[in-house]
Parts: sequence; structure tokens; C-alpha cells
Amino acid sequence: MESNPVLLESKSSPINLLNEMQQLRLLGHLCDVTVSVEYQGVRAEFPAHKAVLAATSKFFKEVFLNEKPMDGPRSNVFLNEVQVADFASFLEFVYTARVEVEEDRVQRMLEIAEKLKCLDLSETCFQLKKQMLESVLLELQNFSESQNSEEDSATRPSVTAEAEREPPDSSVAAPGHGASPEGLAAKSKEKM
Repeated sequence: MESNPVLLESKSSPINLLNEMQQLRLLGHLCDVTVSVEYQGVRAEFPAHKAVLAATSKFFKEVFLNEKPMDGPRSNVFLNEVQVADFASFLEFVYTARVEVEEDRVQRMLEIAEKLKCLDLSETCFQLKKQMLESVLLELQNFSESQNSEEDSATRPSVTAEAEREPPDSSVAAPGHGASPEGLAAKSKEKM
């Protein structure tokens, strides 16, 4: 008698794998590449794992697949015109699937994602920029609506003020102010 196949799937395994790879990177264990970045004289080196970089970045995948075996077990990659903070954030994102950056750096993160051909980061930055734009548009719309309502309320009191100046049952109401000649005649008779 054959048994039916069952699926064994871990929801936590991908997160645990990323966390463990991040810890290995931070401790410098099993790292087989050093990425050197330089921008306006500021330079830094980042040890990393080729497999992680190649899996998350088409740029690194192309570099590592085209490497000559005589380069040795540990290779170096040099990135010019990449800010140290941006590459550090890039690494944190590819190793953890999340990174916290200032709003004004989102565009730079999008640029580094495109330069390094990292689709996940590029998509994440694009979605965040879209949300930020929608938020700004909503604020502008709310501001515009509040301005319109302030203008409306500023014109309404003057109309009400004119109506309050004239007593409602005045026998001398002018025809242009909502009183018909028949209504005026009827009011005059009532007062007599």
C-alpha cells in the first residue's frame, strides 16, 4: 500500500536562513568576496558571500560567473561612485530583506538598486516612493479642501449678516430680498 505524499514546508526557514547569513557576514565568517566602495575619497570594504550577492543582484551574478578560477578563493570587487552608507544599506537589505533609511535617501537607494540590478530593492523603493507621492498628493488635496471650506465659510457669514440686519417680518421689505408683492400686502393687512 502506497502512502500519499505530503508537503513539509517551513514558514520560518527563509527568515532564519537570512538571519544566519547576516550573522555570518557581520562576523566575517565564510565570506568569499570583499566589495570595496568609494565615493568622493571616502572608501570602505565590505566582506560578503558571493552566493547571497549573486542571488540578489544580477550585476554581482554576472561578475562572479565571469570570474577566472585563478583569481583565488576570495575575490575583490571595486565599486566606484557608490556612497558607503548606501552600499551598507544595500547589503543590509539583501541579507535581511529590510532596511531603514531616511526619506531623502530612498531615491539614492533606487539608483543603487538599478545600478546593481537588484530587482527586489528596486521594487521596494519604487513602491515606497509611490506611497510617499500619494501621501503628498493627499495632503495637498486636504489642504486645498480646507482652503476652499475656509473661503466658503468666509463668504457665508456676510450673507447671514445682511439677513440679520433686516428683521424677518419687516413690512418694508424690498422685492429683491425674497419678499413678493402679494406677501408684503398680506403682512401689511395682518399688522393693521
